[in-house]
Amino acid sequence: MFKLAIIVGTDRPNSKSQDMAVYVKEQYSERGVDAHIFSMADFPLGSVVGGPYGKEIPEIEAFRTPILACDALLFVIPEYNGSFPGVLKVFIDYLPFPDAFKAMPIAYIGISAGAFGSLRAVEQLQMVANYRNALSYPERVFVSRFNSNFSPEKGLLVPLQQELLISQTNGFIDFVKRMQ
Repeated sequence: MFKLAIIVGTDRPNSKSQDMAVYVKEQYSERGVDAHIFSMADFPLGSVVGGPYGKEIPEIEAFRTPILACDALLFVIPEYNGSFPGVLKVFIDYLPFPDAFKAMPIAYIGISAGAFGSLRAVEQLQMVANYRNALSYPERVFVSRFNSNFSPEKGLLVPLQQELLISQTNGFIDFVKRMQ
């Protein structure tokens, strides 16, 4: 099939985004996709303190190489202060420019404790990815009130949200296949 990087967009330990990523990975694996989770909690942030742009940083290279070796990316994005987490922006800033996202199929899932399911954060990240020439899949999933609408054991508890996730999953798989 193809190789998918599911990127947890926060470095918060034991995050809800990680829980969602595990659930989403199961959805893709059941459909034959070789899915892998990469968390910003593992991003070597200390290696970029001081802004060593343009320099080879072995820890950064080791983190990003398996992600960039994938055929497609799926971001699970929490909303922090009306946007996506800063660590995710730093990760993107240390990807090869301009080629890292060029013609890369990307899907987005937003989660939040609030009513809008990380809509602003997803849209802002999508603008950055589009600037980097990604092929953004238009069907996004927004999970609002995540703490009450998701269970690690049962997954999404709102039937409509589950239907939307299944639709995105099946559609994104088809989208990636067509891009290959």
